[in-house]
Amino acid sequence: MAIYKRGNVYWYQFVFNGERVQCSTKQGNPRVARQIEAAQKTRLAKGEAGIETPKKVPTLQEFGPKFKAEIKVHCAGKPRTIAFWEQKLVRLLEFQPLASAPLDKINKALIASYVQRRHGKVAVATINRELATLRRILYLAHDWNEIAAVPRIKMLKGERSRDFVLSHQQEKVYSETAPQPLRDVALLLLETGLRLGEALALKWTDIELDAANGKKLGYLFVREGKSKNARRHVSLTSRAQGMLVNRSLGSKSEYVFANYAGKPYLVTSLDHLHKKVRGDLQLPKDCVIHSLRHTFLTGLVKLAQMPSLLRRSRVMAA
Repeated sequence: MAIYKRGNVYWYQFVFNGERVQCSTKQGNPRVARQIEAAQKTRLAKGEAGIETPKKVPTLQEFGPKFKAEIKVHCAGKPRTIAFWEQKLVRLLEFQPLASAPLDKINKALIASYVQRRHGKVAVATINRELATLRRILYLAHDWNEIAAVPRIKMLKGERSRDFVLSHQQEKVYSETAPQPLRDVALLLLETGLRLGEALALKWTDIELDAANGKKLGYLFVREGKSKNARRHVSLTSRAQGMLVNRSLGSKSEYVFANYAGKPYLVTSLDHLHKKVRGDLQLPKDCVIHSLRHTFLTGLVKLAQMPSLLRRSRVMAA
């Protein structure tokens, strides 16, 4: 191989005295790149330049802190997303052969060993999220010229689709059984289709209970969320508005759903409450707390409501 293109610039690669020489020309013009390669070969032949010691490729363990720092920059303001990537990195590093491997030595065989170790212990979806994290790490290392190539990482088949929808009777029993604050949060998710994180992040300044522009009910404003379309106004139903009015009467926090310290509840706290209710009602494990939002969106389609609501459902789609 002489020169080859990586991204927008050309690299050269050749063997000199039994050792591989590889370097970026930092040029996008192939003619100039070949001239730089030829000049380097000449310098080596004349002994004017020795072969540099190959750059040490970091291991996954060594590169981990750089990955976490990059995630914190790109996902600033999204602590749950940052925690997700960091948690998956921890799982990857628990497999010592992978943690101690230089990034350029992480190949399909090593990845297969990791998958075999995890298979049967956790769900396929969990393994796929971990593989996606490894792939993102390797692509970042490639972008930073730590490695020359990224192995193809295939996701496992058989990932379960959690699309459970509560029936009207199940909704009624769930609402009657759920303790606070889950009862009110669940009602808001069922009535508006908000994501759990969006609901817990709501402040009273995001709630407008007074109807405007001739409407009968108020609305809420989602400041930020999972996607670029998450920032939106959402109309309230009479049930959702009634619940918010009741909560506002006794609230002493800026957050709609605040704990004893006045801070928003954690997603994990609501998830624990949901799992207990699910167990008490003997609902299937596919009934996750996100199923409340999915129930709302499915209801829109089944009822074939007005086009404006259907357009909103597409924006809110997971």
